[in-house]
Amino acid sequence: MSEFGFLISAFQSIIIASTPLVFAALGELVSERAGVLNLGVEGMMIMGAVVGFGCIIAGFPPIMAFAFAALAGLGMALLFGIMTLFLYANAVATGLALTLFGLGLSALIGSQYVGLSAGAFPKVHIPVLSDLPIVGPLLFSHDALVYVSLALAIALIWFFKRTRAGLIVRAVGDDHDAAHAIGYNVVAIRMGAVLFGGAMAGLGGAYLSVVQTPLFIENMTAGRGWIALALVVFASWRPGRVLLGAYLFGGITIIQLHVQGFGIAIPSQILSMLPYLATIVVLTVISARAIGAQQGAPRSLGKIFKVTR
Repeated sequence: MSEFGFLISAFQSIIIASTPLVFAALGELVSERAGVLNLGVEGMMIMGAVVGFGCIIAGFPPIMAFAFAALAGLGMALLFGIMTLFLYANAVATGLALTLFGLGLSALIGSQYVGLSAGAFPKVHIPVLSDLPIVGPLLFSHDALVYVSLALAIALIWFFKRTRAGLIVRAVGDDHDAAHAIGYNVVAIRMGAVLFGGAMAGLGGAYLSVVQTPLFIENMTAGRGWIALALVVFASWRPGRVLLGAYLFGGITIIQLHVQGFGIAIPSQILSMLPYLATIVVLTVISARAIGAQQGAPRSLGKIFKVTR
């Protein structure tokens, strides 16, 4: 393979590895912008992965498989929302329980799919553009979900900066008491944000099992939900930075695979933990410099809201 061919292949692999993180992190960003910290992203992703893969094996068209995967994540988020927004359960404990529940249920459901393959997922051929040398394979030869993830990031940038609805979500996340006092339904807005986050996590999980691998194995999300949570902090709650951060972590994942392929004498366990090590390092640096965790963080994030009048 030529140098250009290798670079193009590596770039495409980074895009594919990053896309599940883009979906999950952008969904969690919306939830946190509304003031709700949902630690159940890992559980929602793995449920989306098993439902999406199961639908493909059952013969559903891909668009239906991804729709059902999003609904699976949304259903998990609905459970989280009822527990935390209406029954005032502790959000941290509920999110952790949701993750454990998702991992266990997906293992039970997915046991029948072990050893099966969803087949190669088709790429979108854009006339003229995808035939361009170098630029075509780099930018215009990906599957449809890659373009959807990019469009989602752009749409959220516009939503939070240019729309009244985006300002309302930010207002609820920054000061839920003030937002309630001027007439906004804080609980309904937060529930909508949580459901959106769940749907996006389910979609990210389905991308992992249907497109990236494409197969289902127990606990195949392997901590990506936690990385998505870290990405939101890393990005200072900004959609554009979430996109860049996801590609950075996706790049680290692919680099460690290529190092293993080149036979460089580094223990595989060390290479496998590079994405998680990078997550810890980034969060440590952010905390030490007192940036990110304060700049852009919704002031009411994680605080329980109760209607008093």
